[in-house]
Amino acid sequence: MNVRTERGFTLIEVMLSVVLLTIGVMALVGSAAMTQRMIGRGKESTFVAQRSSARLDWLRQLAASTAAPCTAAAFANGDSTKYGVHETWAISTPAGATNTRLVELRLQYKRSGRAVADTVKTLILCK
Repeated sequence: MNVRTERGFTLIEVMLSVVLLTIGVMALVGSAAMTQRMIGRGKESTFVAQRSSARLDWLRQLAASTAAPCTAAAFANGDSTKYGVHETWAISTPAGATNTRLVELRLQYKRSGRAVADTVKTLILCK
């Protein structure tokens, strides 16, 4: 009888471990790239949301800047391009309303090399 007293790993066990480790590392690399893309898209979305919020705040300030609200000369339809975002806004009076204005803000920008457009609608009170 031959009793084996040596301890260690066989060549097959080492090769299997290397294969499993390689698969794990490849999965991590793939998820890191996906995470990076998601962070970039989130950054773009946040920036566009900040631009729309700033534009709507500016329009609200204009609406409230005159003694008779919503009568400022600058409180009208317009457009602007800043930081790569083209903004177009249209102000209208909803049917049957006298002290409310409907503002439709359209933002056009590039995401991953292609043109994207978002639209935001809100009401501004003229009291």
